[in-house]
Amino acid sequence: MQLNLRSTLNKTGYLGWYAALLFFSYLMLLITLQYIPISRDAAFLITKQDVVGHLYYRIAFFAHVYTGMFVLLAGMLQFPAYMRKRFPRLHRWSGRVYAYLIILVTGPAGFIMGVYGNGGWVAQLAFCILAVLWILFTWKAVTMAVQHKFAAHKQWMYRSYALTLSAVSLRLWRWGLVALFQPRPMDIYRVVAWLGWGGNLLIAELIIFFVLRKRMRVKRQENLPVNFDA
Repeated sequence: MQLNLRSTLNKTGYLGWYAALLFFSYLMLLITLQYIPISRDAAFLITKQDVVGHLYYRIAFFAHVYTGMFVLLAGMLQFPAYMRKRFPRLHRWSGRVYAYLIILVTGPAGFIMGVYGNGGWVAQLAFCILAVLWILFTWKAVTMAVQHKFAAHKQWMYRSYALTLSAVSLRLWRWGLVALFQPRPMDIYRVVAWLGWGGNLLIAELIIFFVLRKRMRVKRQENLPVNFDA
């Protein structure tokens, strides 16, 4: 009875988590649609008129915006055990889309945007560190998978996707802080530039330390293989 209750709660938690992700993905889609067709003065770009005239900035910005949705959705498919077991080919191909986009397109574009981020050097430093860590963590996840070190692969994917979700959490922090404190626009950038990904990464590390590694220890004690489900 207790095991059935725990299984039901776990399934309910997973469904709630992915329902929330799909909802926020929908909101991100609405944001993306603001930039179709391409315009120099749409939405956020209104605040970037000092650099939007540079072709390299426009390429970076629109590459980041247009690929961000695919990264968010492809990453979402990496974690359910059901998906890995029943649809391994989909898991692998969506993982490749996720990794290639971050390492080759979305991450480097985010770094260029970070150099010119609103909020001065404090926010710019945060955005640039985010981009570098995002690329690094994703690369580590790929190399661990290639080496068949799947437990380590999963840990690095948790870190990578935590940074991917900064696109959502940054906006949630901004909306919440503006509603509560009504700070000056540039001040809010300095705060959420760090909170947007720092908080996510902290949560990921707590999950890795208290959940994933505990499962690994239990499996080792039971002489079970440490694989994707570790």
